[in-house]
Amino acid sequence: MSTPLLGRAWGSVRALLPGRADLVAMGRNPRRDLLAGLTVAIVALPLALGFGVSSGLGAEAGLATAVVAGALAALFGGSNLQVSGPTGAMTVVLVPIVAQYGPGGVLTVGLIAGLMLIALAVARAGRYMQYVPAPVVEGFTLGIACVIGLQQVPGALGVAKPEGDKVLVVTWRAVEEFVRHPNWTAVGLALAVAALMLAGARWRPAVPFSIVAVIAATLAAQLFHLNAARPIGDLPAGLPTPSLSFLDPGALGSLLAPAVAVAALAALESLLSASVADGMTAGQKHDPDRELFGQGLANLAAPLFGGVPATGAIARTAVNVRTGAGSRLAALTHAAVLAVIVFAAAPLVSRIPLAALAGVLLATAVRMVEVGSLRAIARATRSDAVVLVLTAVATLALDLVYAVVIGLVVAGALALRAVAKQARMEQVSFAPHLPGEDREEEHALLAEHIVAYRIDGPLCFAGAHRFLLELAEVADVRVVILRMSRVATIDATGALVLKDAVEDLNRRGIVVMTSGIRPGQRQVLSSVGALDLLRHEGREFATTLAAIAAARTHLQCAGVLPIPVQKTAPAPGITEESPR
Repeated sequence: MSTPLLGRAWGSVRALLPGRADLVAMGRNPRRDLLAGLTVAIVALPLALGFGVSSGLGAEAGLATAVVAGALAALFGGSNLQVSGPTGAMTVVLVPIVAQYGPGGVLTVGLIAGLMLIALAVARAGRYMQYVPAPVVEGFTLGIACVIGLQQVPGALGVAKPEGDKVLVVTWRAVEEFVRHPNWTAVGLALAVAALMLAGARWRPAVPFSIVAVIAATLAAQLFHLNAARPIGDLPAGLPTPSLSFLDPGALGSLLAPAVAVAALAALESLLSASVADGMTAGQKHDPDRELFGQGLANLAAPLFGGVPATGAIARTAVNVRTGAGSRLAALTHAAVLAVIVFAAAPLVSRIPLAALAGVLLATAVRMVEVGSLRAIARATRSDAVVLVLTAVATLALDLVYAVVIGLVVAGALALRAVAKQARMEQVSFAPHLPGEDREEEHALLAEHIVAYRIDGPLCFAGAHRFLLELAEVADVRVVILRMSRVATIDATGALVLKDAVEDLNRRGIVVMTSGIRPGQRQVLSSVGALDLLRHEGREFATTLAAIAAARTHLQCAGVLPIPVQKTAPAPGITEESPR
């Protein structure tokens, strides 16, 4: 028995590993993929440096992440076009971890998050990420863009980053320091880099203006001896030796929540980025479980080399697709080019002004905000607008974990409210179900003693109690017929409420009959005892016609309706006028 189990387990794992088809795809058009990878590397360099600095671990951490995580996610991930590395969203989560626990905390969080992602992949949980509502995604994207922009304020103002892990507090302290000691050179460089990137993206979207702007800012700082424009500082030539400097095991409990946040963000952002890549091409379809597996391995390895947890990067993935990438070779080339830069050009990279990187990330934050998508969601429904704004504000004021949880809870509550509004119970006429000869003469009499209700939509906890209140108002009748053929779904709360309503009516001497109960609803009704109550004395019927016939019989037995006289045929040879 163990052999089949091991075989199935190995089959599940084997499905997550690279296959022959991946190698074949990389050999179809290597020249195009190599060129795309080089272009993406040029775009990714300033972003990797900037996000490394923003995380608090330094520019070298961003480069190490782009190289290690970028290569592993490209090789083991589920998308042929995905490019992974440090992102602004992940930086938002990491800043408080670095401030409180230092590099050891980042390593521990990355390893825990990587294991969580691999577990999600093995459990085939990738498909469930599609159920995250769009307003929540857009809301925390907007909030993250605001946080990234505020994080760049100290660098753009040319002041040392103040102490603290709350971005609003740090930003305010940086502004106070700038007022005391203005550094207009840094401000000018940051604004110039951001303006060049934003204007260039409109003018020539295919040109990597981020690297152009950074090179220009670095040359200006060197040629004009702009001492006020502080450089990144010395970078190590090469990747650091793998380190296992974990935190004290006693601190693991406090890092569990941040690790969950990192894993959730890596999963959500990576799958969203892969979906965007699929939408930009024809014939490409990512495997969500393989993508989670690749991101899990990337997040296990990157912190070991001094990096930070990574995700799929939408901006870099979009550049990869637009420049003609067709296989994983492009993303692998991007990682290889950045590795060459780490080993060969570290002294040159170390001269880049921090203000220039701040300008790059300011422009990135602006470009993250899709005004059209925000406007469309805000105009869709009031509930969508509330979820979007609430998630964005929570991201800015609290943190990403609380923001996502709040957004999901509020979105779920509003969705349930909308579902509950769809459920309704209305009184309906049973005249169409009466025999033709009885419609006129008996309908008026029956209507005095029988009332029929049709239940439409879901009968669940969100709106079941409203149903109970409506039934409680029924009076002056002998029989209530509940037509349940249009009940979309029913949960335990709805079944209990139905049971309570039937018991209340029975106590008042009102007989309840039902028709059209679906097979899928019987288990729920039976589990709370409602089905036995509805079946009491044979009061459950397949059709409304049968329920009305039973109601008429009940009223006749109770003496409310007259029992019809059976007409018998006269004996042969005897007429009504003949003597007996």
